[in-house]
Amino acid sequence: MNKIVLHVGLLIFTLAIMFFSRMEIPIEEILMKSFLVFFLLTFMLGLITILFMKSISKTSEEKK
Repeated sequence: MNKIVLHVGLLIFTLAIMFFSRMEIPIEEILMKSFLVFFLLTFMLGLITILFMKSISKTSEEKK
């Protein structure tokens, strides 16, 4: 599951680089903004994944 989250984050990082590069801003700012988007999105997706797995685990324990 962690690989999927990381791959989605890297995809968004690449798309963010393409998006910000169209604005004709310096490369340092493009990379900084793209990394920030990557970090925040990966962190949020990781938390959502953990919460989702815990809820599935809790539901399966209640059914037993």
